[in-house]
Amino acid sequence: MSSSLAMLVLFRLLQGFFGGGLQPVQQSIILDSFPPEKRAAAFSLTAIATIVAPVLGPLLGGWLTDNYEWKWIFFINVPFGIITCVLVTIFVEDPPWEKAVKSRIDVIGISLVSLGLGCLEVMADRGEEMNWFGSNFILIMAIIGVTCTVGAIIWLLHAKNPLLNLDVLKDRNFAVGTVLVGAMGVALYAGAMVSPQFAQQVIGYTAERSGMMMAPGGVCVILLIPIVGIFMKHVQLRYIIATGFLLVSLSFYFSAQLHPNVSFSFLVIARIAQIVPMAFLFVPISTLAFATLPDRLNGDASAMFSMVRNYLGSQAISYCGAGLVNFQQIHQNDVSANMQTWRPEVQDYLQNMVQIAKDHGIAASEAQTFAMAKLYREFMIQIAMLAYNSMFHALALIMLFIVPICFMASSIKGDGPAKGGAH
Repeated sequence: MSSSLAMLVLFRLLQGFFGGGLQPVQQSIILDSFPPEKRAAAFSLTAIATIVAPVLGPLLGGWLTDNYEWKWIFFINVPFGIITCVLVTIFVEDPPWEKAVKSRIDVIGISLVSLGLGCLEVMADRGEEMNWFGSNFILIMAIIGVTCTVGAIIWLLHAKNPLLNLDVLKDRNFAVGTVLVGAMGVALYAGAMVSPQFAQQVIGYTAERSGMMMAPGGVCVILLIPIVGIFMKHVQLRYIIATGFLLVSLSFYFSAQLHPNVSFSFLVIARIAQIVPMAFLFVPISTLAFATLPDRLNGDASAMFSMVRNYLGSQAISYCGAGLVNFQQIHQNDVSANMQTWRPEVQDYLQNMVQIAKDHGIAASEAQTFAMAKLYREFMIQIAMLAYNSMFHALALIMLFIVPICFMASSIKGDGPAKGGAH
């Protein structure tokens, strides 16, 4: 219904404001409804929706955009929202212990967290475009973001009724799990951004075909999550999670084999390789993080858990975009050195393009311009391709660094905490 860009941005802002609390509430409901030994199964069901939705979303969104108009991307959510409201009203109840707690709104905490994280997100999103700290605006965003974030931490540690109870981080498994879910968010969102962007901007895929490239990975995850759930009963969660991050790292390394004539099947396989390891991460990390946490902290823990995953995921999207620009600038010097017009192979290419232009009826005076335009296009494609490969290599290295962190958690399996617990 938006009639202007400002109106669209406003409603997207409201959508994020009202929808941001859904994930922690959903997770808190699971924690309050299931004992530790059954949470893995419950997390498995929600993991299918959480992981598969961003994978299948581009396919459906691309099909709607190509065949109808972009507004249907939003209209299609209306009936599902109505059905969800009805079902929540009927089936969801607050736990008794929560009803007894008198909650107060932590205005200062909300303000500091929102302003701090919001400014840091703006800095990450607009930094490359505005020359980072060469821009006064980005510098101001950084100062406000860091100041408010530090202030928020101090406030949350000393406030009587804080927005988030940071005591949740005293539990070792939750602290480790929060770091791991943040890394998982980086892998999930970065892969979901880089792969289709390459397909559309470099290869020239439509939004629908790009979505088709992404969809098979979601199907594989659906099939694999129940199998991982079985392993969780017999294998320590930290080993499963470490395996997952190692596979993610290998998948990004495998994906860094892009070339101008890359096939659709390779892109599909690469995306499957990126998304399948999520089956080894989402449920095991969620189960590990809440295994030894007191029930009274479930609400605070769920909020922080979801916030870290989503925020670092959004940061990953911003910094991947900036990283691609920087990698293009780096590779531009290398590629340009090999595409000088005096080089014999370049001269042969230009002569071939000139002849092709003449064969298609282009005047001799314009054929050279046509040939140079084709050379420039090849130049830009090579730069972009190398930049995307470098981006995948960087992501692979980051995920590899996460693997040792997995072993900082306790020896817990998917059927509940080990005897004696661990904090």
